[in-house]
Amino acid sequence: MTTFGAQNVPHVEALECSRFVLLDECPGNSESWFLARTFDALLTSGVRGVVSFADPVPRSTITGELSLNGHAGTIYQASNASYTGRAAERTIKLLPDGTVLNGRSAQKVRKQEQGHEYVEARLMSLGAPAPRAGCDPALWLRDALHAVGARNLRHRGAHRYVFRLGRNQRERDRITLGYPDLKPYPKGPDPCD
Repeated sequence: MTTFGAQNVPHVEALECSRFVLLDECPGNSESWFLARTFDALLTSGVRGVVSFADPVPRSTITGELSLNGHAGTIYQASNASYTGRAAERTIKLLPDGTVLNGRSAQKVRKQEQGHEYVEARLMSLGAPAPRAGCDPALWLRDALHAVGARNLRHRGAHRYVFRLGRNQRERDRITLGYPDLKPYPKGPDPCD
């Protein structure tokens, strides 16, 4: 019996699909076809499970214009993924254009790590003042976020889907999940706040 997540070696037997995007011009069923081919290739490499997340939280610009609809993971549902509930709730930092300044980007600025220049330039393009020489980067980030009108949004957690990979149904059934397999699937984005 294989337990996905607990006994599988992370980054070897168990992977996270952090983004799944195809152009709108792709023909119908391209998503499920692409997932199936990807899972076949991963299976031959020894991967036994893939977890992916669907973000159901709509986002809007500072003027109230919808910039991201949010989604329930329809493609994962159509591909028979196991729905295992929501990831942890958190607060996200929304920029005026409705995009998110993630924690890793903020950390790059605070610690002046590789890539901090891009984040700083992004904030300056939204109206933040340029960092002054000798200024504490953490204080600059705090002031920059205030200057651009960044706001906090409580996120109830992304929907978590797990794909068990095996050559047949018996092999897939032998993989147990670290979370309960929940039904029914969620059917739409979260309501706008």
